[in-house]
Amino acid sequence: MALSYPTQPGDIDHLIADDHAIVERQFQHLEAGRGDRRTLVDQIGFELSLHAFAEEVVLYPLWPELGMEDANHDARDEHHGMKELLVTLDGGEPGEAEFERALTELIALVRHHVSDEEGEELPSFRAKVGPERMADLGRQFIAAKRQAPPAPHPHAPDGGGAAEKAAGKLAKPVDEGRASATGKKKRLATDASGLLDPQAQAIVDAHSALEPLPFETLAPDQARKQPGPDAAVRKVMEERGIDGPEPVGSVEDLTIPDAAGGEQTLRVYTPAAPASGPLPVIMWIHGGGWVLFDIDTYDASCRGLANKTGAIVVSPGYRRAPEAVFPAAHDDVLAAYRWTVANASRIGGDPDRIGIGGESVGGNMAPATILQLAAAGEPVPAAQVCVYPLTTAEQYGESMEDAADGRPLNRALLSWMAAHAFDGRPDAAKDPRVDLLGLPADRLAVMPPTLVITAERDVLRSQGEEFARRLQDAGVATTLARYDGVMHEFFGASAVLDKAEQAQRQAADHFARAFSDGR
Repeated sequence: MALSYPTQPGDIDHLIADDHAIVERQFQHLEAGRGDRRTLVDQIGFELSLHAFAEEVVLYPLWPELGMEDANHDARDEHHGMKELLVTLDGGEPGEAEFERALTELIALVRHHVSDEEGEELPSFRAKVGPERMADLGRQFIAAKRQAPPAPHPHAPDGGGAAEKAAGKLAKPVDEGRASATGKKKRLATDASGLLDPQAQAIVDAHSALEPLPFETLAPDQARKQPGPDAAVRKVMEERGIDGPEPVGSVEDLTIPDAAGGEQTLRVYTPAAPASGPLPVIMWIHGGGWVLFDIDTYDASCRGLANKTGAIVVSPGYRRAPEAVFPAAHDDVLAAYRWTVANASRIGGDPDRIGIGGESVGGNMAPATILQLAAAGEPVPAAQVCVYPLTTAEQYGESMEDAADGRPLNRALLSWMAAHAFDGRPDAAKDPRVDLLGLPADRLAVMPPTLVITAERDVLRSQGEEFARRLQDAGVATTLARYDGVMHEFFGASAVLDKAEQAQRQAADHFARAFSDGR
């Protein structure tokens, strides 16, 4: 089931549908008999508890005044039934008759509930209140999740007013304490699907063991304080006695202009064994959905590429949303690239041998920068590498369903990022710098030789692979490489993940060939 009408990423109905997609995919793992059954059920209980609380506080109280009394009554009854079943599941163990009966009933009840909400109730609600109000309700929905108890309470008040909120505040610390005592909390943020290879699984398990709160329920300043993917890799390295970070010749932070009359940091990595003469240069653009993370988070990728290519790697610390919404980050990256070309000799680089690339939204801003350079009649980079790139703001392709529950990036977090990045700019989703899949072939044809790397367990997999196909159709020399059994953010984990090492070497070889051709 899916919404049959367009929405913006921060709209309440959009956010509700994301939650539905995540739980549905977890149900599918359970039905297929794969993954960690106990952890999957615990995660479903956590997600449904937050989701139900937020709906009961924000959404359902509005329905009676809109003439949706029957829908309100039915939805609350279904929530109560779900909570009762979740209590049974929490007290049982997989394989027990009562546990399996309750799970079967829960799956059927949730699917019926989702069908009603997405097929009838949410479309009716949107039509009654108007699309303009949906974003504000979406913000309230996310805020309510922050107050929600992380376990079901079927006998708590469900009126949606002060009593419900008070019950949630009282229950939350008790539930969290119980989850910590049982070890459940350390499993809530992992990927329990059984679809990752063992090395990748160890990384997401390590991240979950750090007990991060769900990014998509937090305000951006809170979310930035949570452990990121780099923290998970460091934890695995420490457990295995691996020293880090990977040494390079030098690392220097320069202060350069941003695109708004201010300043940004440009971190410069010189390889451990630099060749004589000016070196080729790679601009590597960090990810984080334009909201999270920074150049520190992607330090390992830059170090690996510098040593594997023998090139200088530069990484711009562009402005992030919501403090600076679209197109601030794109503008800063373009300014940083132009500065790098003009000042290549200052950092020991060759201005005639420059490549560009990045991860996630960095893999979006690399081709966006090339498009703008070409439109201005300026030389474009010799090569580009797009690692699990975002190439459209649409929920594109089958990976939005089969990797909806992926970690560390799931569908709900993707929408949260877009809602902040495009806040007040709903037109941004159709801007050609974001909607790369909307570009005609003649615009794409300006791209240099391109390598697109995707990850199997990643909501962005389908759109990244479609971008590669469209580049090929436009006549661009393009290589597509999908790495199976790994997740979004795997590329920088080469110290503990063989496929990351392989991907970095593939990226380095792609750049090296282009630099060699440019001599």
